[in-house]
Amino acid sequence: MAVSLLANDVSDLCIGKPAVRALPLSAAAGDLAATVRKGPRAAAAACVAVGPARGAAVVGRAGLADVLCLLCSSPDALARPAAALDSPVSALLHKDGAGEVRRVDPRSSVLEALDEILSGAQVLAVPLRNGGRKKQLAGVAGVTTDFCWLTQEDLVRYFLNSISLFYHVAARSVSSLGLVRPDFLSVRPDEAALSAVPLIRRAIASETAVAVVSADGHLVGEISTAHLAACDETAAAAIATLSAADLMAYIDYFGSPPEHILRAIKTGLKAKGLDAMLELMEDETMTSFSLSSSSSDEDTGRAYLRRPSSGSFGRRSTEEPVVCSPASSLVAVMVQALAHRVSYLWVLDEEDDCRLAGIVTFADILRVFREQLL
Repeated sequence: MAVSLLANDVSDLCIGKPAVRALPLSAAAGDLAATVRKGPRAAAAACVAVGPARGAAVVGRAGLADVLCLLCSSPDALARPAAALDSPVSALLHKDGAGEVRRVDPRSSVLEALDEILSGAQVLAVPLRNGGRKKQLAGVAGVTTDFCWLTQEDLVRYFLNSISLFYHVAARSVSSLGLVRPDFLSVRPDEAALSAVPLIRRAIASETAVAVVSADGHLVGEISTAHLAACDETAAAAIATLSAADLMAYIDYFGSPPEHILRAIKTGLKAKGLDAMLELMEDETMTSFSLSSSSSDEDTGRAYLRRPSSGSFGRRSTEEPVVCSPASSLVAVMVQALAHRVSYLWVLDEEDDCRLAGIVTFADILRVFREQLL
């Protein structure tokens, strides 16, 4: 089984993948935000590679969720958002090794790539082979985007395509396989969203989310880092002033949030003396605090807030948290997560289907397959 399944090398999993966008470590955080806004927002594509000014080395990746955390990282950053966005992108990278990016040779085996992920890498950077896919990032001299991302989702999809080879574990429940982790990130609905910023940073590194859980343990919702990445920098004002529950509503209706949410944000900014952020939020012609980068403004022109996909006010623009049961089978959880483009599922208690029992992640699912290949 292992011989036939692992005959492919890493480059086979990268067929059709686009070259990633890249910025040097010295680029401003505001430049990163502008770069992300000009490209696709889905999943890994919404993250920009970060590396030295010259060469193709990669030391990390960052996206708009990281920029939001930077803006909310200190009272000074909140008071002077333009100055915070002038910080180098190196300030966005995790200092503790979390969210690590590792470069692997395209001729590496799938097993080697799997081992890199399970030993701590969040994502792999795979150099693209010759054939016209090497591109020069416009406007950033010396930074060559000659690689693509290989993610946990890619590996889970690869194993799902060969799930018949793992029939003896595919139908087993996630509970029986020991995949339900009780140590999830969580916050109470009435807690200040600002207090959850360290948790959001951890969720970015682990590609999960922060659960919003009531006092009786019921899952109210989630603060999804993927959904935060679909906002713009003005969402920092919401994080700075709203409760966790209201932040969920703001993210859900980003672009046309309920009037009471907007009033609460403006009132909170005034009460905290965050006049600079309030002025920028009220400027409807801006969706970025990147005032220090005139070149970015010229590239993007006037930017508009994203509207809900339904096109109507008052409709949710995001999905409910994706959940499963402890009795759900491994293959069912894989299909469900891939269908919703998430790398985790919340697990609800069997006796109380509103109570949060834990979380199942792609990393743990991949460990099951690795054990089967021993």
